[in-house]
Amino acid sequence: MKTYIGNQCSVELLPFRKPTQAIVEEQVQLFEREDRDDTFIICDLGDIIHKYQQWERMLPRVKPFYAVKCNDDYAVLKVLADCGANFDCASKAEIQKVLKIGVAPTRIVYANPCKQSSMLKYAAKKDVALMTFDNEAELHKVKALYPDAKLVLRILPPSNFKVQCELGIKFGCHPSKALPLLQTAQALGLNIMGISFHVGSGCSEAEAFAVAIQQARGVFDLAVEMGFNMQLLDIGGGYPGQEDAPITFHEITNVVNMALDKYFPADEGVEIIAEPGRYMVASAFTLGVNVIAKRVVARDQHGENGELMDAPTLSDEPAIMYYVNDGVYGSFNCILFDHQSVTANTLKSSEDEMTYESSIWGPTCDGIDCILQSVQLPMHEVGEWFYFCDMGAYTVAAASSFNGMQGPAKVYYCLEEQWNQVYTESHHKASGGIPICKVPHMKTGYSLQDPCIPNLLDDILPSSFKEGFVVGDIGDH
Repeated sequence: MKTYIGNQCSVELLPFRKPTQAIVEEQVQLFEREDRDDTFIICDLGDIIHKYQQWERMLPRVKPFYAVKCNDDYAVLKVLADCGANFDCASKAEIQKVLKIGVAPTRIVYANPCKQSSMLKYAAKKDVALMTFDNEAELHKVKALYPDAKLVLRILPPSNFKVQCELGIKFGCHPSKALPLLQTAQALGLNIMGISFHVGSGCSEAEAFAVAIQQARGVFDLAVEMGFNMQLLDIGGGYPGQEDAPITFHEITNVVNMALDKYFPADEGVEIIAEPGRYMVASAFTLGVNVIAKRVVARDQHGENGELMDAPTLSDEPAIMYYVNDGVYGSFNCILFDHQSVTANTLKSSEDEMTYESSIWGPTCDGIDCILQSVQLPMHEVGEWFYFCDMGAYTVAAASSFNGMQGPAKVYYCLEEQWNQVYTESHHKASGGIPICKVPHMKTGYSLQDPCIPNLLDDILPSSFKEGFVVGDIGDH
């Protein structure tokens, strides 16, 4: 087994696929040996590689610009960049993070219609020219601070479709109001070159994309008639990232491909981009939490206001309150902000084990910090573990340290076969004869010829492990 040591993370390369529970169990065993009870999050980088490759197969005309806001983890960004993805950034910090890993400014869309002036100046300084807008004030700001920007008008999506998070209440110009904005841009001499929309995060009706593409065609044609050199359509995000989503990615791609062929046929030469976020990362992350405390209460013993009363008697049917070391102020903020539902998985092996009415609570002192109010679970003791799958989208990226609670330790792994699809196999030997396998050419991190590497590995690795490690930064080549 090989482990890739990067500048900011290490990736365990697996020779064969393992079930998620098996990987969680291995991490729990490691923590128990080290006498640790911290929450941890496991990232399958191979799942992200698979998602990117699937996108290329199923939406061949659409270039993905990954939405950094969804999960800005370093390894996620680096692997996606090395796969060939572009990036949707919403702030100076996100642009900085993407530029730092070597992504060219032309591979970034500044997809925030309402930008802070200092951040707009930074985008101009770094030649991040492609950006969205949806209001007249933004046009005057761009004229003053970045007149050479390549502007994309964001229009409102149709509002009669089900989505997990509706974005039209905040961003987007109604198509019927596009003309005054186009006229203002024309009077200011600005370069509008595209139309964008976002049907809403976690869209559950594929037809929303078809209607939005049709609406975009109308505004696109209006801009062409006014003399703008229109070159781009941005179809936003909203693509499902986990298997239990209300709609499949396949259903959406069928609708999108047909709508694009109808309203923006390939022979027109219009560039089509999108801003997938949860699609790329949701299913790649699994969160492990430790039971730090528990209470046994009676389900039928509540006060007038629903508060818990005395301890149960033998005649009462018990309910279990579990307290774990992550909650809605941390990784589970997705419950409050992203309207996600989560499922607690147990490492208990017996399918016949008795289950009890249970609830799971976060570690802070706030009563709102509840992860699951009612769930059937086998009895767990303090120190045991639950794990939650599909925790990659809008989780750790929006977590806080309220009450001094720290975020999860991160663990990365990847099926070796998938790793080699992105990072072509090569064999090198560092000074001192230590084999370095399956590593791309380095630009950052330790040089393969650095004489300090043997001593470095002596310090951090058992001698029996040395031959299984590769050193450098993910994907620099």
